[in-house]
Amino acid sequence: MGTTGKRVGLTRDAVLRAALELVDRDGVEKLSMRRLGAELGVEAMTLYHYLPNKAALLDGLVELVVSAVRPDPDLPAERWRAHLRGFAVAFRAELLRHPGVMTLVATRPVRSAAALRAVEDTAAALGRAGIGPVEALRVVNSVATLAIGHCLAEAAATPGHPDQAGDEALDLAEFPTLAAAVAGGLGTEADHRARFDLALDALLTGLPY
Repeated sequence: MGTTGKRVGLTRDAVLRAALELVDRDGVEKLSMRRLGAELGVEAMTLYHYLPNKAALLDGLVELVVSAVRPDPDLPAERWRAHLRGFAVAFRAELLRHPGVMTLVATRPVRSAAALRAVEDTAAALGRAGIGPVEALRVVNSVATLAIGHCLAEAAATPGHPDQAGDEALDLAEFPTLAAAVAGGLGTEADHRARFDLALDALLTGLPY
């Protein structure tokens, strides 16, 4: 039976983690305050003690995913590209761990101190190498956008449309190069990682610093 007041032991973090589990399992399109309350054994109104509205709940999911990114903070200043790589790789891994949250991360700005920590630490690593704050944030944003875009393509699904792929296999007889690439592993998990590494290397190598 649900309750209408604050439940003993329930916290904002517990609510967010329950929401993340729900989204991981059923997709963000199935997330609602009513359903989340049922998951936690409370009335939906109880959740408003911890999160004022649905927008705050969605922002909290972004916070959980982004704040889990922890690049190595102890790399020397001259290894700022390695710090960026660590940030990108960790960010990609966290997004792939929670694919239901990818579109939220792609479309909702980071609003909390916890989520901004990874961004601040990575930008500060560039600052120690003599890169100014504006340029550093542009670089971090570019790397984050690369990771998000790659993961969205890798997930290859649109929320609310799980059956969007066609059932018929394409005949690649007229596309011998593509056919050879598919036979060589195009589209596999290893291929996704190789393509990500290729794009990330190109970006990092081309930075004018």
